[in-house]
Amino acid sequence: MNWPTCLTDETRSAVTVNVASRAELLADLCARLENRQGFTLATLNLDHVVKLRRQPDFAAAYLRHSHVTADGNPIRWLEGLAGRQIDLVTGSDLINPLVALAAELGVSIALLGSTDEALQAAAKALSRRYPDLKVAALIAPAMGFDPTGPDADACLTRLGASGAGLCFLALGAPKQERFAAHAQEVLPHMGFVSIGAGLDFIAGRQRRAPRIVRRLAAEWLWRLVHDPRRMGRRYAECFAVLPGLVVVALKSRRAGLPEEEPR
Repeated sequence: MNWPTCLTDETRSAVTVNVASRAELLADLCARLENRQGFTLATLNLDHVVKLRRQPDFAAAYLRHSHVTADGNPIRWLEGLAGRQIDLVTGSDLINPLVALAAELGVSIALLGSTDEALQAAAKALSRRYPDLKVAALIAPAMGFDPTGPDADACLTRLGASGAGLCFLALGAPKQERFAAHAQEVLPHMGFVSIGAGLDFIAGRQRRAPRIVRRLAAEWLWRLVHDPRRMGRRYAECFAVLPGLVVVALKSRRAGLPEEEPR
């Protein structure tokens, strides 16, 4: 399914989820880490779909990512409606398996975003869980961080000097995706994974919805209850685009169906 953006060339500017299964993704990223071949991974959700329609810089950055997963059941359901069955792969759920791979392969990691306190806590938690893990850099950009400006270049200099091969970005959308696209050009050997609040979950600064809530596809409701002011407006905008996306999905399904044999 092609997810529409605000860019004008529809034939070349539609975002697609190009990761069908979690297992295939991890196998590919394992090979890339082992061979020091860089990548950029974004996790598409409805909030991103809204932003892709409004923010050209965000849309352009998304289109430069090597991997895009379905982060959110609405994305997975709409892909299914379009005739394509894919796995749900969230940024938060990728942290542990990717850190485990990095530890096993001897690839050091970097954590960028959030706050110094959160980064320290997350690094300690991950190091306890994976004793062979090497944490090469912890970088907490200042408020007002420009993901493609001079501060970003200073971060890239630190990342390059650290020797890290994998960087987790906890800057929030659209900053983390814009930074990843910019960073990949400067550090093509490094993998960049956008994880949003994932580091805060590991650090214990935020509580993620319980597993049973996530299995019931009600994590959005959990977030709404715990942060109604911020999440209320976001979800209202997300729900507003759903009818149009259903139409896009159905058109995509019809376009992919083989033509009937004439009688």
